[in-house]
Amino acid sequence: MGAPTPRPHRIDVRRALGGGSVADLLLWRRWLAGVALLLSSTATWFLFERAGYNLLSFVANTLFLLVLILFLWAKSAALLNRPLPPLPDLEVSEDSVAKAADVIVEWINHGLSIAREITVNRNLKLFFQVACGLGAISYIGSLFNFLTLVYIGVVLALSVPFVYNKYQDHINDKLCVAHSILQKQYKRFDECVLKKIPVPPSKEKKIE
Repeated sequence: MGAPTPRPHRIDVRRALGGGSVADLLLWRRWLAGVALLLSSTATWFLFERAGYNLLSFVANTLFLLVLILFLWAKSAALLNRPLPPLPDLEVSEDSVAKAADVIVEWINHGLSIAREITVNRNLKLFFQVACGLGAISYIGSLFNFLTLVYIGVVLALSVPFVYNKYQDHINDKLCVAHSILQKQYKRFDECVLKKIPVPPSKEKKIE
């Protein structure tokens, strides 16, 4: 008999999620905020998907109602000598723009490196991985529209981390078994298919 598979160590799910308020929200430690997010997401999905409300008209009506309330509030405050509406400084800081730009550039460079690895280095394994991933995304996208996918993502984000944190040991055991099976199938596919495909030398090797 072979040696037993070592039991995977427990993961600090809160630390893996980055800690802070977002992790507490996803793990239902801030249950009031979690309920509010789930109810608002459900109401938004029902409003646009089942009630047939138009997104553009909804945004326009909401902004119009907000502007009307602020206008009447400001007028009544001037007449009754009351304080004006407490509006924050509505501006985007340069630091937030720079951070967002850094994240976007990092993702773009990562995508370009994958494209280079496939086209220049002719990485067949990476090509099949990308093809399978894009095919799965295309198939899922054909089943649901974008708003439904976002709603499903919100529900999964509020359920998967909580369930995994609570039943981590049992889930890790099942994942180890599934991972070993997938590894065996991938090795068989690699030996029977991928290694038999002739790969011409890349242009860089020809130049050298």
